Amino acid sequence: MRLGMVIDLDKCIGCRTCAVVCKSHNAQPPGTWWNRVFTPGSDYHQNAVGEEGNLLMTFLPVSCQMCDNAPCEKVCPVGATFTDDKGVVLIDFERCIGCRYCIAACPYNVRQFNWEDPKKVKERAGYKEDYQYGYPADVRDEDGRLVYTPNRPVGTVEKCTFCFQYTSQGKNPACVDACPSKARIFGDLDDPNSEVSRLIRERQAFRLKEELGTNPKVYYLPASKPNR
Repeated sequence: MRLGMVIDLDKCIGCRTCAVVCKSHNAQPPGTWWNRVFTPGSDYHQNAVGEEGNLLMTFLPVSCQMCDNAPCEKVCPVGATFTDDKGVVLIDFERCIGCRYCIAACPYNVRQFNWEDPKKVKERAGYKEDYQYGYPADVRDEDGRLVYTPNRPVGTVEKCTFCFQYTSQGKNPACVDACPSKARIFGDLDDPNSEVSRLIRERQAFRLKEELGTNPKVYYLPASKPNR
C-alpha cells in the first residue's frame, strides 16, 4: 500500500478551507501553515491574472508532496525524517536536531522550523489555555517514533503528515473531508481499482516538478476551465 492524494484543480475554488482545517487539526502555531493555496501567476491569493476583459484565476494547493524519492530524507543526518510502510514521509520529533538540511533540500518549500516554543507563541497570540487546539494527544508509529505531538519542541522541523493521527486509523486526512467542493481524493496508489488510481489514469494527472525525479505521491488533475 502507498497512500496518496489527487487534487482536482477544476473543482478547487481557492477557499483555503484545507489550510484552515489542517492548521486547526494539527495544532499549528501562528505563522505556520502546512497547507497553502496559491493563485498561479499572481503574487497575491485570489488575484486574477491577465488583461482587462480577459482575467483568469486558477488555484494550486500545495503541501508536502510525500515523495517516493524524498530529498529531505536523504539529507537528514540522524534519520529523523523517514518514510513509513505506507509511503508517508514523517518526522520523528524526538530525533530531529534542527539542522534544517531537510528544509534546504525540499524543492517544494513545505517544511517549517520552530524557532520558538510553540506553547509560548500561542500564548503570545492570545490562544486560550483551556481551549483544546488540534488533536490533543501524542501519536507514535508502530516503531514508537513520535510523529505527532500537539506542541512540537522548539528547534524542530514540521510539515504535513497526511494527518497521521487519523490515517493510521483508516480515516481520511482532515483536508479531504473538509473540502466543500470535494476537490481532494485520498487512497491507495498501489490499488489499480482505487479512485485515486482511476483518476490518475483517466484525467492526465501531473505532479509538481516531476523533472526532479522526486516521484511525489500527490497528483493534480489539470484545470480545464479557469475562473473568469
